[in-house]
Amino acid sequence: MESYAKILLIAAPVFLVLVLSEKLYGYLKFRHEFRTMDTISSLSSGYTNVLKDVLGLSVTILGYEWFYRHVAIFEIRSTFWVYVTAFIALDFSGYWVHRLSHGINFLWNRHVIHHSSEEFNLACALRQSISVFINIFSFFLIPAAILGVKPEVIAVVAPLHLFAQFWYHTVYIGKLGLLEKVIVTPSHHRVHHAINKEYIDKNHGQIFIFWDKWFGTFQEELPSAPPVYGVTRPMSTWNPMKINFKHLALLIQDAWRAENWWDKLRIWFMPTGWRPEGFEEKYPVKKIEDPYHFEKYSTRFSVAGRVFIWVQFLFTLFMLIWFFGNIASFSAQGLLSYGLMVFMTVYAYTDFMDKNRSFLVFEFLKNAFGLAVLLSTDLWQPVYASYPVMQGVYIGYFVLSGILSVIFYRAESREYEGLVVTK
Repeated sequence: MESYAKILLIAAPVFLVLVLSEKLYGYLKFRHEFRTMDTISSLSSGYTNVLKDVLGLSVTILGYEWFYRHVAIFEIRSTFWVYVTAFIALDFSGYWVHRLSHGINFLWNRHVIHHSSEEFNLACALRQSISVFINIFSFFLIPAAILGVKPEVIAVVAPLHLFAQFWYHTVYIGKLGLLEKVIVTPSHHRVHHAINKEYIDKNHGQIFIFWDKWFGTFQEELPSAPPVYGVTRPMSTWNPMKINFKHLALLIQDAWRAENWWDKLRIWFMPTGWRPEGFEEKYPVKKIEDPYHFEKYSTRFSVAGRVFIWVQFLFTLFMLIWFFGNIASFSAQGLLSYGLMVFMTVYAYTDFMDKNRSFLVFEFLKNAFGLAVLLSTDLWQPVYASYPVMQGVYIGYFVLSGILSVIFYRAESREYEGLVVTK
């Protein structure tokens, strides 16, 4: 937990700079629109994902260490080859987990957040799940365990393998010649994120593209079919927590509505998107039929409103960095209460981005909770131990955030009667 938090202290600002640099390049070179809400939604999803991981809010059934202890037959002695083996094994595992996540109804919920952006850029790479509470796929790493790759090696290589998937989420890099035959490139991954019929459920590889070629899921990007991004059942929200559980909510609803027990059971294990017979007519769900002609989700804000959202977003980044830098000093209660406050903060300002009145409830709860912890407990004492002024900064934030949220919500609601518009 502490090691990962230290990595994030460096990685978080670097990713933010890269995301904004790509946006600036796109605007200056091609006059591409900077879709503020989409970008902040993607980055905020990254906040929730890394916070969940740092807090350890998941359980692994038969983790890699168990397999290592029980099935190891060989031992690779070369430091170089053990790390190469670990990297390839993680990529093999990643391919199959990725493929299954696309193919099975209940597993799609763990991955849909990553595909939910209707843009394809470095920011959408950070749309990662918080809906996985039980990890069951460690058995895909059995080849590494058989070869005696130690758990400590997997722990070191796994973040590197994950970060190496960031760069190819861009439309600004074309095809890369011979590299197209070996590694996943931006062209390959544009196909993967597209909702064109030619491209759906293709190119599941994470670093190496040959898995797709060997197992029959490869599709080249076609000049005749420009990729269109998103999911066929659009999310129509900027709130990453809602996106994380929207598919699951539909599955629960459909399972409850199903008249026979067979449908109630099999809906979870059927191919992604399957619903009981007649449900599309009886309980219709908005679906994109023509990827070339649909309205992207958007909400409109004044310049002042956008500034307010950016301030909320950046202060949340500040809170996370401060948290990661002092994580070793927190008690278990302090960790969980601080994490809850950050989750509520993200929920509140992204709900404001949707112009939902309900955001005021979460804004009030977040501020009341933060003030209560600061003024009546010492759970967050590590936050201001070295710099007592930070207690005042946090108190000031909670008070001002509550007041300004009401002011800006009322101002934006008056200024724009139509809350959702097409850009």
